[in-house]
Parts: sequence; C-alpha cells; structure tokens
Amino acid sequence: MKHPIVRVLGVDDFQNRRFLTERLNVEAAIDLPSSIWNRENERLNTAAAALPVHNFDTIMHAYFMQTFKPWIAGVSALELGCFHGEMTARIFKEFPDTQVVEGSEECIKIASGKPGLNLVKFIHSTFEAVRIADKVDAIFLIHTLEHVDDPVALLKRCRGWLHPGGKLFVAVPNAYAASRQIACKMGIVGEPTSVTQAEAVHGHRRTYSKWTFEKDLLRAGLKLVSFGGVMFKPMANFQLDLALQHGVIDMKFLDGCYALGKEYPDFCSSIYAVCES
Repeated sequence: MKHPIVRVLGVDDFQNRRFLTERLNVEAAIDLPSSIWNRENERLNTAAAALPVHNFDTIMHAYFMQTFKPWIAGVSALELGCFHGEMTARIFKEFPDTQVVEGSEECIKIASGKPGLNLVKFIHSTFEAVRIADKVDAIFLIHTLEHVDDPVALLKRCRGWLHPGGKLFVAVPNAYAASRQIACKMGIVGEPTSVTQAEAVHGHRRTYSKWTFEKDLLRAGLKLVSFGGVMFKPMANFQLDLALQHGVIDMKFLDGCYALGKEYPDFCSSIYAVCES
C-alpha cells in the first residue's frame, strides 16, 4: 500500500491531527502558524530547486552505504532530508520500515514518485517541528546538517529518536577536501570553511571541518563509533561529472579514490560519523 504524504500540522489543521497521527505513526508536530509554515516551505522549495544535480553526488551514495555497512542493522530507519530520493532508495533496501522527513514539498513529489519507494513514509515537515512516535534503529543525515540553523539541537533530537544501540549515520561536505583547497589556492574560494555565495543560495549555513563537525556531535552528547572521510576528491563535482561523461575517468578511478580516502581522510569529499546515543 502506498503511504500518503503527510504535511506537518499547523494551527489550521487541528481537526485532522488525530487521523494523521494514527494513520502514519507520526506524532503531531509542534503547532506552527500557517503563515510561518508557508514561508518556510517556500524557502526550502527555492533552496532545493537551486541545488545542482551532479552524477557524482548520486554515485557517492553507494560509497556512503559501503562505509556504513559494518553498522547497518535493524528494520526501521529515519532519513532527514531526501532531496530527489536516490539515497532513500538505498536506505529502503536495508530497512523495510523507512520514513523520511523533508521540508521541501517539491523534493517529496520527486522522491515519492521514484520506482520502489511507494512503501516509504514521506513526512512534509521541518526537522525542528516533527515528532516521531516510535524510536528507530537507524537515522541518516546525509549532506543535511550543514543546512540547518541549529545542528546541535537537531542532533540532540536524533538521540531521542534512536532505539538503545541504534546508530546515527551522518555525512557532511568536507571544508578541506583536496578539490576545495585547490579552489582556495586559485582564489575561487576565500577560506576552506567559508560559505560561498552559491552554497548560501543552496541553503548552506556552514562548511564543516573535521574539528567543527566532531565538536557539534560531542556537544549533542553523542558517542562516536566511527569517524573519518569518504572518497579522496581531486576535482570539483562538475569536473568529475564531465570526466566521467567523456570517459577520462571511470568507476575504477573512483574506487581508487575511495580506497585512497581511507589513507588520507583529511582530503576526502565528505566527513562521516557513525554515532550512538
């Protein structure tokens, strides 16, 4: 059965609260005035529309799951932020009870229409407002934490949504990826940790280094099970896309970059953490 998409409840939706929470196993959200919710939805839709769609980003999802594989266990998962659903599909293959919280209605329309995702529960909400009724075995925050206003507060919420022994899987873009450091030397990017104008348009609030990333995880009271880098990154996303498109590099090259990233995590495309509450 295909699950309906649920919008987080505002003050105008009080009469529907009981039906939606019972039907979708999701608690009622903190009440938000409709005007505030509509502005937030519009902002998130605009930011999502501005996000570039890179083939390299989609390819990275397989390497994330490969990195996380030793700690994948259980049946229930929560994904916070799904973009177009490529990572959602990979999560759903491992966790038959998967639900997604996404603030962009447009992203939900695209992701929920992907083949095989009709059994995934999509919840239209901000992370700050939604309440999850039942604890889950795994939570995925993949290239999402850099977008939120208060990352520590969100990470603390994640702790409360996990079963005992459950895992939080987090990945963020790395400020010190080799390609970004090259861009700094070229004068394209000011400082590695700066937020560029393009990134700001895409909704980025910060650019994490491994130090600031670890600091936020620990401030949230999380225990680090594993911490490192994924995919040594010699070029920018668009350059990697072009190189793949024209046969300059292939998947064997990326496999080599993935392996090299284990030796040089500081220069990887993304920093990851596997955490427990």
